[in-house]
Amino acid sequence: MDDNQYMQMALEQARAAGERNEIPIGAVVVCKGRVIARAHNLTETLNDPTAHAEMQAITAATEYLGGKYLTDCTLYVTVEPCPMCAAALAWAQIPRIVYGADDPRRGYSLFSPSLLHPRTKVTKGVLADECSTLMTGFFKARRK
Repeated sequence: MDDNQYMQMALEQARAAGERNEIPIGAVVVCKGRVIARAHNLTETLNDPTAHAEMQAITAATEYLGGKYLTDCTLYVTVEPCPMCAAALAWAQIPRIVYGADDPRRGYSLFSPSLLHPRTKVTKGVLADECSTLMTGFFKARRK
């Protein structure tokens, strides 16, 4: 599988979030070619401002692996991680992050690209239009 296919899985998670009136962000963690975690935003459902898709995915992946480090994994997420999620990903020592749409208001790169682990490689813009359209459509519908 390639980045586009894994991002499609993250988009499925984002759509599931949107159906629950959650901000439609989805995440998938892949370890050695195997999907080990799928997650989406649950901040409204759990009344928890930290229940972002990335945080849920980190928790699921570390539980699956039985350890706190994701050193052989890649995170696919539909929107650029926020500073909180970027810092958590640094603590998890994830070596690669792939995201779709930029977040010009709250993305980690706006504040500090150094929030990530020094060895983390970032690939951005994978299925960006589809990821962005999902977000803008969600917020347009809420403003009506």
